Amino acid sequence: MTAQKHEEPASGAIQHPWHRFVALGDSFTEGVGDPEPENQGGLRGWADRVAEELSVGRPDFAYANLAIRGRRLREILDQQVGPALAAKPDLVTLSAGGNDIVFRRSDPDKLAEKIDAGVEQLARSGATVVLFAGPDWGATPVFGKIRGKVAIFNENLYIVAARHNAVMVDLWCLRDLTGPGMWDPDRLHFSPLGHHTIAIGVLEALAVPHSLEPMRPKALPPRSWKAARAEDLAWAREYLVPWAIRQVRHPAAAPLAPKRPQPGPVFGHRHFQAGHPAGLPAEPPSLKKA
Repeated sequence: MTAQKHEEPASGAIQHPWHRFVALGDSFTEGVGDPEPENQGGLRGWADRVAEELSVGRPDFAYANLAIRGRRLREILDQQVGPALAAKPDLVTLSAGGNDIVFRRSDPDKLAEKIDAGVEQLARSGATVVLFAGPDWGATPVFGKIRGKVAIFNENLYIVAARHNAVMVDLWCLRDLTGPGMWDPDRLHFSPLGHHTIAIGVLEALAVPHSLEPMRPKALPPRSWKAARAEDLAWAREYLVPWAIRQVRHPAAAPLAPKRPQPGPVFGHRHFQAGHPAGLPAEPPSLKKA
């Protein structure tokens, strides 16, 4: 009996079983807060960073990011799950429900029921599904008030993950994320450092060796109570009040499109060659800038 021949991994390849990664969600997954003009959509974010690591030594690796800022849970399930399944991924990340809890004060138990149905669809495809427990906003002056709802939603997500054998990334337990340097000035989105830290958390939850090194921001000097309150007022004037006005007026705007609607090479058209092993067209589709 002839021994079966095993292919040796390419030099420098990171060992994992995935070849096609699709990310679903809202601004968190789109990468808002982590600008990168050379990337598709002008953003990088944790999902791009994860895809960069997973693609090392894998010429057939493909990545799509269907996330769109502002999307609520129902919109993500209705608009993104179908296209994701059509792409036939073997790895899917889903982060949804944050906008419902933060801005709509939605019931975390009802949200969990909805997300359970979506995860069931994704898991039935055979793909590895990754879910996220939300971060701890307890130290923030406004969103600390919804800390309990976020905690309840997180516990529900653990039950959903157990039911469908999904992987959990627990942002609540990533205590480095509580530092101010991890957040964008709007206090709603993560900074480049925050996205980098989350990417490490995702890769470690997947048990994938990677080249990312932990980074910590320089500690801020002590501030007086008066200075801290002045910063809170400035933040409310610059970010919170304009956001509230937009919610009331609902201004007409051009529809947003995902930054990477089709699975393709991680590093874009500059490294894209015809006949790519992923079986994709020679040029990526044009995108509207969000």
